[in-house]
Amino acid sequence: MEQTPQAAPEPITPTGCCPPFDTAPWDEKEFVWNNKLFVKDRILSFNHMPLTLNGKVRKNGKLIIKAGADIPEYLMLIDENSKWGADIYIEVSKEVPRARTVSMSGTFQTKVFEGPYKNIAIWAKEMKQYVNSQTKVVKKLYYFYTTCPNCAKVYGKNYVVLFAEIQ
Repeated sequence: MEQTPQAAPEPITPTGCCPPFDTAPWDEKEFVWNNKLFVKDRILSFNHMPLTLNGKVRKNGKLIIKAGADIPEYLMLIDENSKWGADIYIEVSKEVPRARTVSMSGTFQTKVFEGPYKNIAIWAKEMKQYVNSQTKVVKKLYYFYTTCPNCAKVYGKNYVVLFAEIQ
C-alpha cells in the first residue's frame, strides 16, 4: 500500500521579539565563566512578578546598541533575590557607558524546564536535587527566561533555564 507523503512542518518564524529557543546548548551543561560581562540593573516586582522588566530591558538595550556592545548569546539572567525586586544581568561583549557593567566568574550547572512560570519553585527544588545528585552544592540560582510570555504563546513552549552557581 502506497503512503501519501506528508508535508514537512512549517519552520517556526521569529516573532520580531524573542528568537525561537534551542534547548540543546543549555540543558544539563556546565559553564565556566571568567569575567563574563553583563549589564546589571534592578527591576521592581510584586510577589516575584516583574513590573518594570520591559522598560529596563528597553532602556539597557538602547545603551548597549549605542555602545556597540553585542549581546553574544541573547542571555539575560534574573536573580530573584526578593519578592519585591530582582537583579537582571544582560550579557554584553564589552563595557557599556552609562550602564552598570559587571563581570561574573564561576562554574554554573544548567537545566532546561518547560511549562508555566508558576512552576518556578518546583523547578528550583528540582535543580537543587539535580546539582546535589552530581555531588555538587548550589551556591546561588539564576533564571534565564528564554522568551517573553507573548512569544512563548506563539512558539507553544515556555522554556526557562536555571543556572546554578556551584561550589
